[in-house]
Amino acid sequence: MPPNPTHFFIIAGPTAVGKSDIAVAVAERCGGEIIGADAFQLYRGLDILTAKPSPELLSRVPHHLIGEIALTRPFDVAQYLALARQRIGEVQARGHVPIIVGGTGMYLRALTRGLADLPGADADLRTELEAQPLAELQRRLAKMDPAGAAQLDLKNPRRVIRALEVCLLTGRPFSSFREQWSGASSATRGVVLTLDRNTLHTRVEHRTAAMFDAGVVDEVAHCGELGPTACQVLGLREVQAHLAGEMSRTECHAAITQATRRYAKRQMTWFRRETELETIELASIPASDLIDRLATQAALVKEA
Repeated sequence: MPPNPTHFFIIAGPTAVGKSDIAVAVAERCGGEIIGADAFQLYRGLDILTAKPSPELLSRVPHHLIGEIALTRPFDVAQYLALARQRIGEVQARGHVPIIVGGTGMYLRALTRGLADLPGADADLRTELEAQPLAELQRRLAKMDPAGAAQLDLKNPRRVIRALEVCLLTGRPFSSFREQWSGASSATRGVVLTLDRNTLHTRVEHRTAAMFDAGVVDEVAHCGELGPTACQVLGLREVQAHLAGEMSRTECHAAITQATRRYAKRQMTWFRRETELETIELASIPASDLIDRLATQAALVKEA
């Protein structure tokens, strides 16, 4: 699948950096509509746990791919790319600016650089792999595709299983498909928002506390059936362990905070490789100036 020539503006960054508030202000200023690029916010449900934009933010400008997919539905980057391209076209047809907002690096990279023609999921093979311990899956992947194993988040069972599935279905290493990321789209415009480590860690701590105050434990207790993708939502296993009496509320809070900090670190490692996106340290510029600057840049998308 070749890169999409459609123009859009990207506002990326690690979790808890403040993308949602900034993006809404930018969209209001430049006549934009927001298209989510978060692997879990696109699900319908678990609004607190996935830190979806608040109802107030959602009401100020149109949002897309936020709360649209059933929690039971498996979802992957190919499905995201198809839906995001559709939404981008619809936003452009209305004469508005598509603003892609999120922190899921693979979604953003697929939009900017295209996606290889990978095989679809195989239900029987997927069931077989899901029944195996993660350590065994890691061992198999390291043997079949050492280069891919070195690049992958091996603590994420979903990604390890998908990589193994591609190896087994195609007879090729999963890493051999990385040529799909061989070049950046010349149309790409956007930024990565950052904060210093201590400030971001403090924001993560405060957001986790706010989740508990907002009722995240009750939300998880009543979320119903989850599919194989939604069950990977950050913090879900910790809350489920708390509900099962295996972890105190304090322990659960601390575990989610630590897991979120580690996730933010992985995101920043990914974004450092996205050299076509401008990195902006939020402490280096007043908020009003930042909004003006990004709105001006985003408006240029309509003229490109």
